[in-house]
Amino acid sequence: MSSTDESSLSLEEKQYEFCGHSLNITMLKGAFLGFSARTLSDGLFLCRYFEDEKFNFTGKKVLELGSGTGIVGILAVLLGGDVTMTDRAIVLKQIEHNVSANIPVTSRHRSKTRALLWGTDQNNFPTDFDIILGSDIVYNPSQFPGLIETLLHIANEKTTIYLSSDVKYRGGRRFPRCTPAKEV
Repeated sequence: MSSTDESSLSLEEKQYEFCGHSLNITMLKGAFLGFSARTLSDGLFLCRYFEDEKFNFTGKKVLELGSGTGIVGILAVLLGGDVTMTDRAIVLKQIEHNVSANIPVTSRHRSKTRALLWGTDQNNFPTDFDIILGSDIVYNPSQFPGLIETLLHIANEKTTIYLSSDVKYRGGRRFPRCTPAKEV
């Protein structure tokens, strides 16, 4: 990144509290990250769900799709999971910054960040994840086929998938409201 690019960046920091953990999340504004530069309500909803349901990810191998700021994956690590946080390559620096700021050094070995372009490079990932997470990742219908292809490759018959999204309006279209299910 050139110094010109860096000077156009601004940082926005927000604090969140989930499951007894204080999270300081930094968002890189002006970095061409789009939705990935924000902590969206669907990610916060999923974190609150983990808190309400008293989730314990200990011993679980977790994959987060479209990690963005990393808040969901970071919480899963703090709750004991071995978590791989994924997004486009351009977003990984933001995730890594937030991992360093929020996960103690003694637990960082349970977190990884990797680039993943749905429908393209999912074959570079194992198929033994216990849990797949995603928040606000289904906002562009043109990406659905790649997402489905990725899920079909990575998930197995024992994988549990938790997706959180408000798809009422996406891509200029109105989607029907669905009743949320307790288990996926």
